[in-house]
Amino acid sequence: MIKPPHVRYFDRTTAPHLTTLVLMAGVAAMSLNIFLPSLPSMARYFDVDYAMVQLSLSLYLAATAVLQVFVGPISDRFGRRPVMLVATAIFTLASVGTLLAPNYGIFLACRLSQAAIASGFVLSRAAVRDMVPQDQAASMIGYVAMGMAMVPMAAPVVGGALDGLFGWQASFVLLTLAGALSFTVIFFDMGETATTRASSLTAQFRQYPALLLSQRFWGYSLSAAFASGAFFSYLGGAPYVGTIFYKMDPTTLGLYFGAPAVGYMAGNYLSGRYTVRVGINRMIMAGAWVCTTGMALLAVLEWAVGAGQNVFFGAMIFVGIGNGLLTPSANAGMLSVRPDLAGSAAGLGGAFQIAVGAALSALAGYILGPDTGPMPLILLMLLTSSAAIGCILWVKRRQRQVDGI
Repeated sequence: MIKPPHVRYFDRTTAPHLTTLVLMAGVAAMSLNIFLPSLPSMARYFDVDYAMVQLSLSLYLAATAVLQVFVGPISDRFGRRPVMLVATAIFTLASVGTLLAPNYGIFLACRLSQAAIASGFVLSRAAVRDMVPQDQAASMIGYVAMGMAMVPMAAPVVGGALDGLFGWQASFVLLTLAGALSFTVIFFDMGETATTRASSLTAQFRQYPALLLSQRFWGYSLSAAFASGAFFSYLGGAPYVGTIFYKMDPTTLGLYFGAPAVGYMAGNYLSGRYTVRVGINRMIMAGAWVCTTGMALLAVLEWAVGAGQNVFFGAMIFVGIGNGLLTPSANAGMLSVRPDLAGSAAGLGGAFQIAVGAALSALAGYILGPDTGPMPLILLMLLTSSAAIGCILWVKRRQRQVDGI
């Protein structure tokens, strides 16, 4: 168990409390998917096709990826606190705009503006790395991730219930209130954690090549991207597998669908407890092997006897555990290659993860068909988790070269 830095609640002269960092990341996570059950209602309300209203998700993800490239250098130049306050204010105002939008075009513009809250993903990790050394950062990030793991699990359930009771607008009312609460907590609790500044924002962006030319940065970033890519593949293909091959109704599918999240919380707990003791590289390797082993066993069972829904979704717990073990340490590793560029590294690495995950999610939907069975999805997840093993082996080899071993 790590000892976090000394902080005092609602004291802007100290670093933010751990729960404030959880709130920053949690609101960002909630904004991703709380409204998904309301997509049909929104399509009817705005009188647009369902495919059109789905742009509020796909374009939002694209905006999130682009934003993360820029928010890191901006926060390295101007500080974590002001950037997070501006981002949260934009998110809150944009949430109000979604409620007042007279047509879908304006709604979509406001929805894309909500992507500013994705700064919480980047800056919660960057602030942790500012506060503590590398291995402790991985441990604290694990606790932050564990604390917010319930948000994407519960958000669609809450969004669906709110839609049924009050209409689709209720989810965006909740996002507005969450944004206002976040702004208040950040304003009063989040002291500045970045201690260095570049001479200019242009100079800060010029530092990107230093990260892009670092083999260890690439190794850490891609290990996180491929491990989370296995999970994104699951998101893209599991609904089809459950509905078409296992004939599951929506309620049952929703219950089974949360299996990786259960494993993710367990993996985050283990990461928070043991990373300082074993080191980030070993923790990344352990996570990659857990994920790969689970998918390999599932592939063998599916080939030999046909896995069935219980085995298929049960095996996804291994994906969650593996990601919970790997992702905090990989994030801490990429932020530690150049500690003075922690914000830039967090943004660039986060953009890689989202881009790879989005591509694999789309690929998972493409490779499945009525006669394929779940095996193409299983093999895709096995391939991506195996790639994560290769990436951390690359990092360890490079580390030995740097250390002259």
